[in-house]
Amino acid sequence: MTRSHARFTTGLLAATLVALGATAAGAQSAPPPSPTTLTPHQKAAREIYKQLIEINTVDSVGSVTKAAQAMAARFRTAGFPASDVQVLVPDGHPTKGNLVVRYRGRAGASTKKPILLLAHLDVVAAQREDWPRDPFVLHEENGYFLGRGTSDDKAMAAIFVANLLQMKQQGILPDRDIILALTADEENGDSNGAEWLANKHKALIDAAYAINEGGGGALADGKPIYQSVQAAEKVYVDFTIVATNPGGHSSVPRPDNAIYELADALLRVSHYQFPVALNDVTRPFLEQTAKVEPRPEMAAAMRALAADPADSAAAATLSTDPRFASMLRTSCVATRLSGGHAYNALPQRATANINCRIAPTSSFEATRDALVRAIADTGIHIDYTIPPNGKFGATVTPVDPELLAVTTALTKQMWGDIPVIPTMSTGATDGKYMRAVGIPTFGVSGLFSEAGETNAHGRDEKLRVKSFYEGLSFLDQLVRRLSGVPAA
Repeated sequence: MTRSHARFTTGLLAATLVALGATAAGAQSAPPPSPTTLTPHQKAAREIYKQLIEINTVDSVGSVTKAAQAMAARFRTAGFPASDVQVLVPDGHPTKGNLVVRYRGRAGASTKKPILLLAHLDVVAAQREDWPRDPFVLHEENGYFLGRGTSDDKAMAAIFVANLLQMKQQGILPDRDIILALTADEENGDSNGAEWLANKHKALIDAAYAINEGGGGALADGKPIYQSVQAAEKVYVDFTIVATNPGGHSSVPRPDNAIYELADALLRVSHYQFPVALNDVTRPFLEQTAKVEPRPEMAAAMRALAADPADSAAAATLSTDPRFASMLRTSCVATRLSGGHAYNALPQRATANINCRIAPTSSFEATRDALVRAIADTGIHIDYTIPPNGKFGATVTPVDPELLAVTTALTKQMWGDIPVIPTMSTGATDGKYMRAVGIPTFGVSGLFSEAGETNAHGRDEKLRVKSFYEGLSFLDQLVRRLSGVPAA
């Protein structure tokens, strides 16, 4: 989730990608048994999923290009014209290839712009010694698929590929073009993936809107309680805070120790809480989620805060759940630490990285100024770890009415009378680059999970087997209905 330092953060995003709202506290429910018999389409999707998981696409040590080429080969074998299957590799970055496939609709059938299906192929690092099983082998155990990228984001990538290949096999001609973009560099935030495509190859991916990660279904005790559609996301930025000192011999300690000064600054950051900053997505999210929230005190706090964002008691109640604490406001957390140059010398320099996820109603400058005030030490220097690329660029986008209507109808059909709720991701996605060039982007997946269950970015990342196959069906029907073709 953007910038190279993000790989060192904890798994907060895991709880927000598919379950941003409250679910029942306590133990997660056991997943239902895996299907004993798979349809041909499910078998094909599982094979693609397995192939993607087992191609290492970690930045610097793996190759996204290899995964993109593997998927491109499948499309060419299926009969897609070579001109409509492109692996685009930025100059000087041979492992950062991006796949763009165009599924052409009936000529002259519609004036509708294409739909863009967006997923990223890169994954965060996974050390073999930290995992009880090889993270780059797809494992199916106890009702889960396990492996790096199973939830973030190779499930959606595999599903999009499998569904388009099935449509091609069936001879489907949609009434609008469908574009698939499988990208690099979403996790480390370098500009060789979606940002590069948006700025250098927009004509290839330009669409009425994009369907992306960031939304999904929430389970409470194994039961679906709502489906979320991501319509906004917080903005990522890193700050480096630095304490410096002349240093000296460790046998003669001095009171102005750089490590101690940095530690004091970090404690102040940890105790600082940004003000509540609701927007046109998070306020309705609280109102709608309160209707299905199983904890009465949380539901009451949601209603109260939506009505009055200055209600400190309601904010305090919601903030006891880390997912809501992050959704309500800008959040900043220390993610890396370094200090000193020798065991027997006083430190001359101590540094820490502060990772911030900024509410769309704020800005880079306002966040930095808040950190300066919180630390309140002129001896501490604060600057961007990597200068932001361009303007702040956060947007809150109303969900496309057609997309919302079809998502709502399909959700009711598959999971019963549960609400579909627009939401804001607390983590960043490739959607920000699309929105910046005028392609509205929404997180819709049909992948259901208990809060925090997937552990994306962490050890034993996983996804329910049942959720994968349900998401396969949901996204297939969603894209078909949006592109005017009959159900499979």
